[in-house]
Amino acid sequence: MRALVTGAAGFIGSTLCEKLISSGHEVVGLDCFLDFYPRGVKEGNIAALRGSDRFEFVEASLIDVALGEYLAGVDYVFHQAAQAGVRTSWGDEFRIYSDNNVFATQRLLEACVGSPSLKKFVYASSSSIYGDTDDLPMREGSIPKPVSPYGVTKLAAEHLTWLYWKNYSLPTVSLRYFTVYGPRQRPDMAFHRFIRSVLEEKPIKVFGDGEQSRDFTFVDDIVAANIAAAESDIAGEVFNLGGGTRTTVNVVLDTIGEILGKNADIVRSETQKGDVRHTSADTSKARSMLGYSPTVDIREGLTREADWLRSTLV
Repeated sequence: MRALVTGAAGFIGSTLCEKLISSGHEVVGLDCFLDFYPRGVKEGNIAALRGSDRFEFVEASLIDVALGEYLAGVDYVFHQAAQAGVRTSWGDEFRIYSDNNVFATQRLLEACVGSPSLKKFVYASSSSIYGDTDDLPMREGSIPKPVSPYGVTKLAAEHLTWLYWKNYSLPTVSLRYFTVYGPRQRPDMAFHRFIRSVLEEKPIKVFGDGEQSRDFTFVDDIVAANIAAAESDIAGEVFNLGGGTRTTVNVVLDTIGEILGKNADIVRSETQKGDVRHTSADTSKARSMLGYSPTVDIREGLTREADWLRSTLV
């Protein structure tokens, strides 16, 4: 199998690339190193991959790269690339999101049309498309109402993915990720910030009262679902991918303190625009059609992320 992974130097993308390589597949990894967080972090993510003769890395942007040569002979496309960040997607920054999340996706889909080798196009969508709702758990058939520009762009790209299946029979699947965490998590994300702050004995800034909750999902479970979706005969579908349990931020902070043997110094701040109160995934569709079954619970996942982060600070 030969795969193209976009966003290959990112948190999820690099983990997916490693899993594919370890399974004996060839991977073309594409990343443009958007400056949302330091390039050195991403370079570290793919340092081991660069030593594999089955991994080809391409530094390029989906916005303007000639994609044809990189799609030649590709069986599966895993489209992980996106401009991340809910809170930074407002105002003048929106153009970065529309370019990298919507236009880039359209260019990639267009380039895939007519490919004789392509078996599946797997798109990394987001629970942000649902918005702020009390109708929990969130179901694939719920009406999406994103409350951030980021969520709007992820939903728009998801619609593009579906319409290329509908109009061109491109075999696409969209996976709605619910708050992914684990080793290599981006430095701006909550668990990374929380664990690092406790390790360094620094205050933790928490938005809101901490009773907001998320369906946190470990990265290995997300990677397994991507591969299952790619290898299935399913197309034109969308699936929720959650961790199986809804947990409040306050419980997460307590658990981190227990794991590290240190109490967190918490500083409360106002809720930010675009943040939702709760998320919870109905994963019954993914379970029945993809065999999806998350295996890592929140305590084990936090322990593994803490072990990884501790090792990077030595």
